[in-house]
Amino acid sequence: QVQLVESGGGLVQPGGSLRLSCAASGITLSNYAIGWFRQAPGKEREGVSCIRSSNDSTYYADSVKGRFTISRDNAKNTVYLQMNSLTPEDTAVYYCAAEPNENWAVQAFRGGLSAHFNHYDYWGQGTQVTVSS
Repeated sequence: QVQLVESGGGLVQPGGSLRLSCAASGITLSNYAIGWFRQAPGKEREGVSCIRSSNDSTYYADSVKGRFTISRDNAKNTVYLQMNSLTPEDTAVYYCAAEPNENWAVQAFRGGLSAHFNHYDYWGQGTQVTVSS
């Protein structure tokens, strides 16, 4: 049984940092492109970041570029999302997702259409990030 489990969310003040983790069981994450997505109340799900499986090339939404960093630890079968300089606009439930076809994963991420995100094979349950003073 495949499971992706996100952790590391919480309440943080504006300007603060959090590191989200996406730990997997049942699959080897190094064989998958991984996307981080978020959904705020009343808003469409949006892509935050994506990392390829073949060469760890990374992609970011314009809204988080320069503030967020995606990375892998293959020994721990975990992908991270380091989030710095957080703002209230970053408040959302954050999800990780895994897709074996890295080209499709990147295309879906960069296309930005929420319906395409659903084609990622595996999803975690989400972790809440709240940025507030």
